[in-house]
Amino acid sequence: MDDGKPTESKPKWWSRPTRQHAVAEPGSPEGAQQTPPPAPAEEPVSSPATAAETAVQAAAPSPATAAAGERTAVAAARPQPLHQPDEYSTPPYGEPGPWAPAPPVQRPMATPAHGTSVPPAYGTPQPPSAPPTGTPQPGPPQQHPQPPAPPQPQPQQAHPVPQPTQWLQYDPWSTPGGGPQQPLLHPGGPVPHAPRKGRRRGLAVVAALLFAGLTGVLGGGVGAYIERHGGITTLELPQAGREDGGRAPDSVAGIAASALPGVVTLHVSGGGEQGTGTGFVLDEQGHILTNHHVVDPAGPSGDITVTFSGGETAVAELVGKDSGYDLAVVQVKGVSNLKPLPLGNSDNVRVGDPVVAIGAPFDLQNTVTSGIISAKERPITAGGEKGDGSDISYVDALQTDAPINPGNSGGPLLDAKARVIGINSAIRAADSGSGPDGGQAGSIGLGFAIPVNQGKRVAEELINTGKASHPVIGVSLDMKYTGDGARVGEKAQDGGASVTPGGPAAKAGIRPGDVITKVDGQRVHSGEELIVKIRAHRPGDRLRLTLERGGKEQTKTLTLGSSAGG
Repeated sequence: MDDGKPTESKPKWWSRPTRQHAVAEPGSPEGAQQTPPPAPAEEPVSSPATAAETAVQAAAPSPATAAAGERTAVAAARPQPLHQPDEYSTPPYGEPGPWAPAPPVQRPMATPAHGTSVPPAYGTPQPPSAPPTGTPQPGPPQQHPQPPAPPQPQPQQAHPVPQPTQWLQYDPWSTPGGGPQQPLLHPGGPVPHAPRKGRRRGLAVVAALLFAGLTGVLGGGVGAYIERHGGITTLELPQAGREDGGRAPDSVAGIAASALPGVVTLHVSGGGEQGTGTGFVLDEQGHILTNHHVVDPAGPSGDITVTFSGGETAVAELVGKDSGYDLAVVQVKGVSNLKPLPLGNSDNVRVGDPVVAIGAPFDLQNTVTSGIISAKERPITAGGEKGDGSDISYVDALQTDAPINPGNSGGPLLDAKARVIGINSAIRAADSGSGPDGGQAGSIGLGFAIPVNQGKRVAEELINTGKASHPVIGVSLDMKYTGDGARVGEKAQDGGASVTPGGPAAKAGIRPGDVITKVDGQRVHSGEELIVKIRAHRPGDRLRLTLERGGKEQTKTLTLGSSAGG
């Protein structure tokens, strides 16, 4: 991407200089280089002395070495030795014989200012006793005459080939005068058997740089992988091992596991209406107990479908129903492996006992909620949508805070031993809605269940006779009375006597206008509450009624009668 910066390559501090084949000549412009001319083609042999002189001259171009270079060039141009050997084989002027090999010498190197030593050129032959390479030699170069030696056959050497140059190791901070200094060059290749300390250091630096680069690349790759995938390996969170599925029988899970197979969901349709509710199995014959208002939409010819907890479905038939108790019984046939739920005793229930409710709120079957019994003998009335009072139910209910919602109706309320102690029937909505399945509001912690003792009796009567009997005392109540208690009306609704002649109340001495205030010692505040208390008993039970007549309190005892329900 072009960001406005120069795109040509920049020298880096770690860049290595390339090999050069040019030799800087003294007096040439800075940076200008010339390639040394090749040796003349007519020179067949190059002596070792000539090659050594050429190497030293190229490595240290100074006035002294320049003059020596000129002499060497003249000597190289001649095909004959400098002089003819005498007959005594004595080399004159201190020069070596014409055919004797040049002795090994060490040429002094130029010493820069401040005493910084210039390393010698690679490939310069040194005698065993010579000082180490790079040590400056005092004084001018010395040459000593050597005795002539017999001619030795010399191997033929090809024309000298210019050797590639290499950069020398030098300290850029030790430049004399602080000015720029051109790097030193020397011809010839490196000597394999004599590696320099500076070269080893350079190789170590290069290796370290390569290692650092490789480490950076690997580290970046690992970091990117960890960022994308959350780790080098798949992340596994600590988790508890598998346990056996058993739970304590009195726990919510244990109660639910025991009771769910006996709970069913009912789908009812007919007469342009449909509804959903819950029920539970009473026996192996397929009788199922539920609420009256659950099956009432089916009418005389509607459809009732039962879905079991495992998902199996079956068609059910209505056995009997009673709106006064808000209970009904249906039956499925041809279904095996039914699991009836055991029935408890609602008289044994105490406020605060834990309970579990099972149902299908909003058609969500097998829903389990839990709570406690928050009150007992709570007189409630439900229904009344028809307007004539025929659908009103009077229940002396168990109150619970176990969440109950529309669709829970008809489901079981279970105690800690998974026994049915009530039939979920109504809820108190937060608004003015009173219908148990009207959908006006959800649970606010006020649910009501029909005590199982009453449900058992009504279910047995519905299975055996198709109808349920209602206990009565034989009086007509003034439902418009606003005082405390239940007042016996002056006349019946049809204009007849308010106290049935020969009925239980007449036999006990109850008269029109009496205000009944207690039933078996329990206070009643309205006519509805008196009906609820009477309906909580069976026909034939004996009741003790407390009443007020003319400002005086009296107690009457009677035996409950019976009337056919609907």
